[in-house]
Amino acid sequence: MRKLKKVFVTFISAIALTFGISSANAQDTIVLGSAISLTGKYATNGEHTQRGYDLAVKLINDKGGVKVGGKKYNLAVKYYDDESNASKAAALAQRLIEQDGVKYMLGPYGSGITIAVAPVTEKFGVPMVEANGAARSLFTKGYKYLFAVLNSADQYLSSAVDLAADVNKKAGKKPSSLKVAMAFEQDAFSLDVKLGVMERIKHHGMKVVIDDALPKELNDMTATLQKVKALKPDLLIVSGHSKGAMTGVKQITDLKVDVPLIAMTHCDAASINKKLGAGNGDYVLCGSQWHKSLTYKDNYFGSASDYAKLFEKVYGYDPPYQAAESSAALLVFKDAFERANSLDQKKVRDALAKTDMMTFYGGVKFNAGGQNTSKPMVMFQVQKGENKVVAPVKWAQAKLIWPAPKWADRK
Repeated sequence: MRKLKKVFVTFISAIALTFGISSANAQDTIVLGSAISLTGKYATNGEHTQRGYDLAVKLINDKGGVKVGGKKYNLAVKYYDDESNASKAAALAQRLIEQDGVKYMLGPYGSGITIAVAPVTEKFGVPMVEANGAARSLFTKGYKYLFAVLNSADQYLSSAVDLAADVNKKAGKKPSSLKVAMAFEQDAFSLDVKLGVMERIKHHGMKVVIDDALPKELNDMTATLQKVKALKPDLLIVSGHSKGAMTGVKQITDLKVDVPLIAMTHCDAASINKKLGAGNGDYVLCGSQWHKSLTYKDNYFGSASDYAKLFEKVYGYDPPYQAAESSAALLVFKDAFERANSLDQKKVRDALAKTDMMTFYGGVKFNAGGQNTSKPMVMFQVQKGENKVVAPVKWAQAKLIWPAPKWADRK
């Protein structure tokens, strides 16, 4: 309880300083709620998520706030730390709704935690725009109050399999002859990533030679990497959020594991190309919801590049897609409030269902299940310490470097 109180008091202080909210105008503020992983194994991504929310709230307020019924409202977010625990997040969501009176929710970080929170918001008829829960199961439950701005998890690394097939085919090697090694966290998100990967592996007739589960704490891949050194696969695929990406690349570097193509999730959120030293994250391929080089624009953040510059100015680092999609969630809520021209939850929910807009993050349009159908995934590769989009070709900044140079040949 002390921890929750500390998080809440810190948040209120920040709001007072940043947005100038006082008791005199609190009634003119739309307060959204969110349980966020500020501690625990998802803390890195939870921080990116919170910063994305906060940046958008400040920008929207600075540009006049939200106009409903001829009245201007500021936005604010009330946070609690779910400690990377799904059960705790569900309890905190209920607390936000029943005790704190929150009528609108922003999603937590991660599919597993969003899966736990969604039944709560649905039960109370509270609209939730979420930006970090990509599991396919979220969009097959018939939820009417859940809306996700991101692509589903099965799309994250499926194109990496297609890229491996394509470059090997051009080099005269049949895709069906390729060997694939995989290591996945056993959470809803990564298992959905695996489903998409397996669909493409089967399509190309590739052979899976390693199919390992990452340890629960995502702190050791040595056993898998020793198998990789022995079996020499053509493609290594890893999904374990930012901690798994950091562990994977660090141990691949330490053990000098040679693989022609390595594909992961959450490379940008882990900042592998900065935290591990020059060159150690190079050649890793990463599935991403967004990249600053894309040509999307809106009237608030401007271009994707403009968003990246603002985020870096405020927080001191390049925004990972988790931050960008979180900021986009606030733009979606603002748009829905104003189109509904009401703060009635049912009317806002109906407006969200009819969303069709462009943002710096990409297009947003929801299907009946609440899934965004208006934005593709991209793949970037770390090249000389920078994230370079290599697919789809429409947005490619650079060509895929393949095969990755062997460690013995790297300077």
